[in-house]
Amino acid sequence: MATRHDIAAPPAKEGGAAPGRPPAAPVSEQEQRRRARLSRRWQRDVRWSPYAFVSPFFLLFLAFGLFPLIYTGWASLHQVELTAPTDMNWVGLRNYTRIFDDEFFWNAAKNTLTIGIISTVPQLLMAMGIAHILNYKLRASTFYRVAMLAPYATSIAAASLVFVLLFGRDYGMINWTLDFVGVDPVDWQGDKWPSQIAVSTIIIWRWTGYNALIYLAAMQAIPQDLYESAALDGASRWQQFLHVTLPSLRPTILFTAVVSTIGASQVFGEPLLFDANKGASGGAEHQFQTLGLYLYEQGWVNQHLGRASAIAWTMFLILIVIGIVNYVISRRLRASS
Repeated sequence: MATRHDIAAPPAKEGGAAPGRPPAAPVSEQEQRRRARLSRRWQRDVRWSPYAFVSPFFLLFLAFGLFPLIYTGWASLHQVELTAPTDMNWVGLRNYTRIFDDEFFWNAAKNTLTIGIISTVPQLLMAMGIAHILNYKLRASTFYRVAMLAPYATSIAAASLVFVLLFGRDYGMINWTLDFVGVDPVDWQGDKWPSQIAVSTIIIWRWTGYNALIYLAAMQAIPQDLYESAALDGASRWQQFLHVTLPSLRPTILFTAVVSTIGASQVFGEPLLFDANKGASGGAEHQFQTLGLYLYEQGWVNQHLGRASAIAWTMFLILIVIGIVNYVISRRLRASS
């Protein structure tokens, strides 16, 4: 005979449900006050600890970012010398009108624009090609990715001094190679366009690998289904790059273009160290003087702190315009996609 396992549970004892926990002991008034203090402390900690964690950034930003920006704007409206920074004479917008009437300012602006174009366009194109190659499965791919960041991690001074030796007029390896193939030596530091190409070469060498890794990270985020679908439709690798990779990288390309443009507008170390006289004039005829060098020359060589502040604020306004253009273009790209 089978044994039944669905026998009902025995009825509960008199008094209803099973007995629960024993009643807690009464809490003293001192213990209640202690618990109330802990509760208030915990609430304050939850409310204010996030602000305490981020406060170091804002304190540093106020000390080294916002205050110098406001002080520079105030100094740009005064005639003030670096030797006596507290003696200010109100001149209004005269510092701005003087720099706009200065031919050296416009020369520096043109040099900054040309060096920015010469360095940014090849840099991003080379970075795109390198990233496309690294996106495939290669042996020792980690080594190549680390090697791409080596120029970025190198000191500007060390890199510039090496390129000064390479582009030397009488002893440089570049002129030696040109002479070997029958080309006359080039005065890389004395002529306008060769000097700007040489300075742009330093920038390209330093930043190509950095942008290549950014493009590589964006390429690896593209779904493989898109490439498989394009391959099934008969698209070659070049067609896949044009119709799959590039459209997917439009936001990244825009980001790197804007960041490179901002960096090009602030170029300082490369032309300063490339100058044979090690001055801020950007060559004997100011042929590769950038806005950063012009600011340094006015503020620390000529000691016109008010005029240098006006140049700094002019560069700041240019960066704001670049940011607005970036916002408008990115918004249109998001709308079109």
